[in-house]
Amino acid sequence: MKRGSLLFLLVVSVSVFSCSTQHPAQVEVEEGILQGTLENGLRVFKGIPFAAPPVGDQRWKAPLPAEKWKGVKQATEYAPSPYQGGNPRSGKSEDCLYLNVWTPAKSDQEKLPVMVWIYGGGFSVGTTADPVCSGVKLAEKGVVVVTVAYRVGQLGFLAHPELSAENANKVSGNYGLLDQIAGLQWIQKNIAAFGGDPDKVTIFGESAGGISVSMLCASPLAKGLFQGAISQSGGSFGPTRPTTYPGENMKTLQQAEGDGESYLQKTGFSSITELRKLPPDSLPMGFGMGGGWPITDGYVIPDVQSKLYENGDYNDVPVMIGYNSDEGISFTRTNSPEEFVAGVQKRYGKFADTLLSVYPVGKERIPKTARDLNRDAAFGWQTWIWARLQSQTGKSNVFYYYFDQHPEYPEDSPKHGMGSPHGQEVAYAFMTLDTLKPDDLTQSDLDLSEIMGTYWTNFAKYGDPNGEGVPEWPPFSDANPEVMYLDADPHVGPVPSEKSMKVLDAYFKWRLTPEGKTWAN
Repeated sequence: MKRGSLLFLLVVSVSVFSCSTQHPAQVEVEEGILQGTLENGLRVFKGIPFAAPPVGDQRWKAPLPAEKWKGVKQATEYAPSPYQGGNPRSGKSEDCLYLNVWTPAKSDQEKLPVMVWIYGGGFSVGTTADPVCSGVKLAEKGVVVVTVAYRVGQLGFLAHPELSAENANKVSGNYGLLDQIAGLQWIQKNIAAFGGDPDKVTIFGESAGGISVSMLCASPLAKGLFQGAISQSGGSFGPTRPTTYPGENMKTLQQAEGDGESYLQKTGFSSITELRKLPPDSLPMGFGMGGGWPITDGYVIPDVQSKLYENGDYNDVPVMIGYNSDEGISFTRTNSPEEFVAGVQKRYGKFADTLLSVYPVGKERIPKTARDLNRDAAFGWQTWIWARLQSQTGKSNVFYYYFDQHPEYPEDSPKHGMGSPHGQEVAYAFMTLDTLKPDDLTQSDLDLSEIMGTYWTNFAKYGDPNGEGVPEWPPFSDANPEVMYLDADPHVGPVPSEKSMKVLDAYFKWRLTPEGKTWAN
């Protein structure tokens, strides 16, 4: 070969090498070029805008597309969390519609499965900056992990007649869900640049995030945006109700608009236009204030979810759904058996005595048997009816779990009889137990976390949690109602408290009758 040819090849080789190594954590998306960081062999990109800032006149409106930028945008730090009460990690701002990506892909040709996390927090608080929800460990198992922010509280869900009137679909509220949908739309357009496969997206979330997953499964606006769903302590199958309770959290658009009018009166202003001019810290915000929860608006959420599923009107994708053994300990607000019984009578009416017989209360304390009524109303029945309806009317597999990892406390311990509380499983699924540093962390915890991380990522890869090195997990159906118990010895077992939940199921069915609708207040 001639010397000139050799020199030319050398120059080309050096140029190609330089281009491929100068910016190893750089990608180009529709809006421009992003510069991320390298972490544990992963490329990590934080604070990526997926929509325009929902501020000023865009407050209480559906999100708009993100704007393009020139040059290279640094994507190395978490963006501020959505505006909320308290002080979340990474700060807070109305300008909050950002997402984060962890990818093990070395190029945009790999087409890896994608897992999209939606945080919990009662639709009132939440952040993508929580170290428990870092995507590092899951991404190391061969998936692209994305965490998406959405508006919370009254900034995320306030409905009002003025807001409905200005909307083309004549609805208001549910902006936080529209944010999630906008994030999924951005992922469809851009995730290939990170080595992800837009045709293999799994959404997953816990609590409000798990409820969001349930709602996205029921929303026609989310059709085709994901191919699998994992709901941890979620589901939203209860009927609407003017006075809400866990498991009956939803209101109609008309009811929510009434809450919005009351909210406006509390501010002392007379119009939404005036409220849009206020800084966010001047707006009343808080859980339970009204206007801070998704609603059955007939658009994002067309109807009561149980009705949609009975009719087969939902996004039929494989699901992996479950809850924790002692969720009730996180949602039982009194230590008095008398107050507990009074609360049951107020909420459940003519079903109260029967429910108290199958979820018995002690004379001097509220045992787990009673707390399980709160567990099942909020999460157990939601999961059970979801699993049953989808297995009856859908084609995709349902995988049902029950998380029950906890120490066996001695009888003289104040924790005697306690199970796994709300939210405990999140660090296990993300394989981030090291961020919590609990004093009683055991090898059993680490082993279960490894199994759960494998189940979660297998599901994202195959639509099925099963694979090498983990116990066999059969699909759920009415004919084979098998549940995976995630504990120190993962195994398949029956539906927990099924006989009791059948009584609760009768209550929820009655609530959809004319008598039940009239009775609820």
